[in-house]
Amino acid sequence: MTAINDTQTVFVIDDDTDVRDSLKWLLESVGLKVQTYEDALAFFEGFDTNASGCIVMDVRMPGLSGINAQKKLPEYNIELPVIMISAHGNVDMAVTALTQGAITFIEKPFDDQVLIDHVHNALEKDRTRFAQRRSQSRIRERYDSLTRRERQVLELIVRGLSNQEAADELGINRKTVEGHRANMTAKMKVNSFAELVQVAVALGLVQGIAQ
Repeated sequence: MTAINDTQTVFVIDDDTDVRDSLKWLLESVGLKVQTYEDALAFFEGFDTNASGCIVMDVRMPGLSGINAQKKLPEYNIELPVIMISAHGNVDMAVTALTQGAITFIEKPFDDQVLIDHVHNALEKDRTRFAQRRSQSRIRERYDSLTRRERQVLELIVRGLSNQEAADELGINRKTVEGHRANMTAKMKVNSFAELVQVAVALGLVQGIAQ
């Protein structure tokens, strides 16, 4: 597994000081970076939306419960994987947490290694998400660098039109389309039609194609 400790943080949210301290010690003992919060509001207020990592959160807390805090994550643009923990878990709580997107629900007391394994899994999931988001951002920046005509050529080409058909559609000659196409593919950093279609799908320019 690629080292992720330097760039990812495990955010522990639990109103019990002893639990917070115990989880912090446990996770730091295996080289993970940890930040603790006594309630979800404190976490929301201090969270950096560019952060990568995962959340370990207690289900039952005074004020804003873990379940309700989980519902609010999208309001704060927080997409981190969530691990729910509880000393008073039940089927309804577990189903609600998992339905809302938690990757697992663990009842206290739990085996230390079980939690560590789940945390590593969550961090791996978030690393993938973070990489995809960076890739999407780069694709959007490249697309934004295209001229209006280059964008038109891109959209026509990925629809399956030939250079001549694109030229007819735009009312220009084929050589001009070929020039725009060459500039467009260079700016988008693609080397094949398949890559161009993948980029178009990522940008939402092509509908009905499985990603």
